[in-house]
Amino acid sequence: MNERPLVFIILGSPGSGRREVLRDLIEDGLDEGDVPAVLISENETPSENEAALPQVTRWRWTGEFIEASAPEGATHIFLVLDGRSNPVDQLEVAKAWIEARGAELGRIVTVIDCQLAEKNPPLLAWFDACVHFSDVVLLNRRESVPNKWMSDFQARYKAQFLPCLFELVKNGRVKNPLLVLEPQARRMSHAFDDEQDWIFTNAEGEEIDEQEETEDDEDVNATPEVDPYFERRSGGRRVKEIPDIARFVPPAEKASAS
Repeated sequence: MNERPLVFIILGSPGSGRREVLRDLIEDGLDEGDVPAVLISENETPSENEAALPQVTRWRWTGEFIEASAPEGATHIFLVLDGRSNPVDQLEVAKAWIEARGAELGRIVTVIDCQLAEKNPPLLAWFDACVHFSDVVLLNRRESVPNKWMSDFQARYKAQFLPCLFELVKNGRVKNPLLVLEPQARRMSHAFDDEQDWIFTNAEGEEIDEQEETEDDEDVNATPEVDPYFERRSGGRRVKEIPDIARFVPPAEKASAS
């Protein structure tokens, strides 16, 4: 049995049904001896599904780091990120938060609001970022969404040979909660890997294989690999920018339950 608590990070826009899906995952995806706890951003609108979740506490996003305590005795911690703030910013510091609490990452799960995505093509880059970091992508709120759009949306990621799982949500439930919560990495991003990846370049700045031999080892330069979504320009702005999700969803006090 794993003595370190597993942290499952839940991504998704407000109104995507994250807490409803999370309720299903906890009820049907954990063993009898597991002790789950849920941390929800203080910026999230209260939801009726929240009352059915175990050990719910609120955490605060300062814009620079996550302020949250790991519940005592929890074996599985579900960290629901702020759906109105940049998910990349929150994920960038999540690894340090997990390590500081002696926990380890279970999986990153994104709940997709298909109606929101279908009606707002500019948000595709936002969903791309979430999928990049995800082990599992759950397609929710599919009512009234054209089948062709659903097929095209999934085909976009299949064409990129992304390793993450895509599963459908029906009436707030997934087909196999155990599969969703299996703590096996299937994400494209290496940002949460235990071992640091390195990039090796020669004297001309060309990337080379780690095992590639050169005439002079001093000409080989090794630098830590940076996730493309975490990479920044000299002025501080990210190389890969994503849309501001807050422009496409209602304010917190008027938002639908998520």
